[in-house]
Amino acid sequence: MCLGVPGQIVKFIDANVAVCDFWGMTREVRLDLIEGTLAVGDYVLEHEGSAVRRIDDALVNDTLAMYETVLMEA
Repeated sequence: MCLGVPGQIVKFIDANVAVCDFWGMTREVRLDLIEGTLAVGDYVLEHEGSAVRRIDDALVNDTLAMYETVLMEA
């Protein structure tokens, strides 16, 4: 099973690529699958190097808490 990972946009390299922070590790993420406008500070769900969706602001804390639980119990 594959999981997407939530990451926070730190900066944009260009219109289709951003640097995202994943619990202190940064990596480039493609954004061309996302519709709408993204901004620095937004959270996206990354899978295989591409953002597959923006995480709604109201769900960010719950999403991060769920992933932290999964990572601690793995």
